[in-house]
Amino acid sequence: MKNKLLVLTLIALLCAGKVNAQETEEPKPSVEKEIIGIQAGLGVWGYYEFKMTNQLALRTEAGLNGGIWVKSSFYGDTEGGLLLTPIVRAEPRWYYNLNRRVRKGKDIKGNRANYLSLDTSFAPDWFVVSTNNDYKFYKRPILSIIPTWGIRRTLGKHFDYETGIGLGYSHAFEYTKNGFTYKAQDAAVLNLRFRIGYHF
Repeated sequence: MKNKLLVLTLIALLCAGKVNAQETEEPKPSVEKEIIGIQAGLGVWGYYEFKMTNQLALRTEAGLNGGIWVKSSFYGDTEGGLLLTPIVRAEPRWYYNLNRRVRKGKDIKGNRANYLSLDTSFAPDWFVVSTNNDYKFYKRPILSIIPTWGIRRTLGKHFDYETGIGLGYSHAFEYTKNGFTYKAQDAAVLNLRFRIGYHF
């Protein structure tokens, strides 16, 4: 009886050891510990993205954000045109399909996956580069919060591209120019994203 009990105990220990070895050999898919890079699209940005959990990363970035606008009181009754404004951004990203990509044998290096994010950005009133002379002096701080769906893919070791779309909220803070005050205004904002970049 003692011999049977000893044999059963040894078998149980061997099975437990085998399960632990399998868990060690097959870690769960995860985002990168950190990624540093630059991207260009309708603007140019430098970014730093770091791991928070296996599927969640926080991306921070700073750069010049491009925009297109039409004549509107939201922009101080100026004519339409193109503009570049400085911007800082914090964007938590959930890379939701890492497990599925790994199961299908697809690479996830460089956070190559689809994501949902909360694009939170602030454009300070430092300066504006614009095709419209009126707008060049119209420095209005704007805060935007935009839920966004996107795709990130890498090309080779260092190049990447992203595309995405989102619809959210934008708040233009009160602004005074030449003794006239533009009141704070809220608006819906569409985020269309296409970027090509290089990560180190």
